[in-house]
Amino acid sequence: MVVWVNGPFGGGKTTLVEELAERWPQALVYDPELVGFAVREIVPVPTGDFQDLVVWRQSVVDLALRLLAAYERPLLVPMTLVDADYLREIHDALQSAGVELRHFFLKVSAEELATRIDAQAFTPDDPERDARVRVWRKEQIARCVAAARGLPADTVLLDGELPTRVLADRVLEEVKVAPRA
Repeated sequence: MVVWVNGPFGGGKTTLVEELAERWPQALVYDPELVGFAVREIVPVPTGDFQDLVVWRQSVVDLALRLLAAYERPLLVPMTLVDADYLREIHDALQSAGVELRHFFLKVSAEELATRIDAQAFTPDDPERDARVRVWRKEQIARCVAAARGLPADTVLLDGELPTRVLADRVLEEVKVAPRA
């Protein structure tokens, strides 16, 4: 099983997945952003967004399938994926391979996202880069919030402004995992 936790930058995906991993220890955390960082070191990314590279999207699917086959454990995937075509491409490839995919999307208001992004430190040792990351993330808020309206019908929408523990309870309930206290 793949549990894909989607939503805007600053929406709480990583925090939710950390809580899920603590309460569902047999699950593995698989962050496709790490694949993107590796691909970006190998090939140029003309648009600046590694998700635009077909090799990233294919690699995300390939590694997920290999992890599932090798370890026979569920995957928790915290990844913003708001381009409808890319989401469909990746999710269809996983499902075509016989993977049970559960897709969750954290809905968070634009105002709350801006507040969260302002409070985050991305590269504390490099304030200029930190500022660039913050600006880029804020520039993505509108498209990320808008993406919630065009998600696949089987997506479970979560109120990303609720406490993480409540969200984790909901996800574990949806995937029928008995939560570990």
